[in-house]
Amino acid sequence: MANREFQVVPLTPELWPALEDLFGPQGPCYGCWCNHFRMPPKLRKPLLGEGARQLFEKRVEKGPPPGVLAFAGNVAIGWLQIGPRAHVPEWNNPRRASTPLPDAPAQDERNWAASCFFVRKGFRGKGVTAVLLAGGLDFARASGACLVEAAPMDNEARRSADGLYVGPESVFQRAGFVEVARQKPGRPLMRCVL
Repeated sequence: MANREFQVVPLTPELWPALEDLFGPQGPCYGCWCNHFRMPPKLRKPLLGEGARQLFEKRVEKGPPPGVLAFAGNVAIGWLQIGPRAHVPEWNNPRRASTPLPDAPAQDERNWAASCFFVRKGFRGKGVTAVLLAGGLDFARASGACLVEAAPMDNEARRSADGLYVGPESVFQRAGFVEVARQKPGRPLMRCVL
């Protein structure tokens, strides 16, 4: 996916340095390095920071790409973790807004999740999230996904930038997602059938 300013591509091992530059030395979201939905808190929390970085780098090296990067020129400006629900087991937890519905089980690798965004400071509010989502949907289609789900923040309350790591509802609505359930207040489960 490309527009006049940004290009979106899957995260492959050769792009790891660009992701590291985007995330910074501490990593996004308090050192999570996109492991939040990949393992239970008791395993994830001791790894925050360098351990989480190493774990996610190994995940990227192993493949397939766990998401997409947005670039402005040669600089990575945004990240979307998107892939099969089965790859983010904590996202499927029965106590979450993102709990799978019976018609789209997590075990089916064609059912995907758009679970986390990160946009570089200086590029927030410039449409990068929408470009990432469009590129992520292109990546999902090319990879054989039949649907993508998300559990964004609804548009009723102002949220912090950190709280919007799941994305805002309005971006998903504009991309053609529809609400299929509301399992937690303020967090619709939304779906795009590909």
